[in-house]
Amino acid sequence: MDRHERLNTLLEMIGQHGRIDVDRAAGKLSVSPATVRRDLDHLASRQLLTRTRGGAVAGNVAYDLPGRHRASRHTVEKRRIAEAAARLVERGMVIGCNGGTTTTEVSRAIASRPEFNDRGSSPVLTVVTNAVNIAHELTVRQSIRLVSTGGVARPQSFELTGHLTGIMLEEVSLDLAFIGVDAVDPLRGAYANHEAEAAVNKLLAHRAKKVVVVTDSSKLGGYAFARICPTLDIHMLITDSAAEPDLVSAFELEGVRVTLV
Repeated sequence: MDRHERLNTLLEMIGQHGRIDVDRAAGKLSVSPATVRRDLDHLASRQLLTRTRGGAVAGNVAYDLPGRHRASRHTVEKRRIAEAAARLVERGMVIGCNGGTTTTEVSRAIASRPEFNDRGSSPVLTVVTNAVNIAHELTVRQSIRLVSTGGVARPQSFELTGHLTGIMLEEVSLDLAFIGVDAVDPLRGAYANHEAEAAVNKLLAHRAKKVVVVTDSSKLGGYAFARICPTLDIHMLITDSAAEPDLVSAFELEGVRVTLV
């Protein structure tokens, strides 16, 4: 296991458990405790965790967990968020969706609406996505015109990223972009854990008339590695009712319309 893999594994561990013990992490990674300490010091220098005596604890930052772990978190809230997001979609629109568990639920909620389930020959809605799992689910829907970007797939998020993705997105215009995030803050804006994903998400937001961030309340008020867009570019935030009132007010003061579900 190289250093990059170790760092990702350590972030996954702290994302699941909230803390890391040096000796236990060393045993799991089959490296020395000194190596783990150096890795934790590196992650702490990037403000991705907080060092403690004998290990580290999670800070106010999101972690890039594989989809199989993230999908099981806040499932009920994500479905309510998705239903609210789907109600914004109208026939004839061109919408964009990035990858993630919440946007996957949004795509399913849209596809299940009766007005987008016509069995006629002409599509009534166009969906542009860089997520291969969303593309897989929507491509069989006769009433939805599915446009998938090119690019290189990331196995953790199922998102296509890279130069080819950017070329395609530069050529389209969107009515709505539903953006799932790893963190969003009223002053800092929206964030993703991976810089390549953030770059694609930024393009999706830039090509849309309206940007709608969809996320559960656990991701509010934090930040991650790479910024997607500033708060100024976010038109609407759809989140669950557990969101802290002070954070909701802070987003609204920045001009973001907040919908709680």
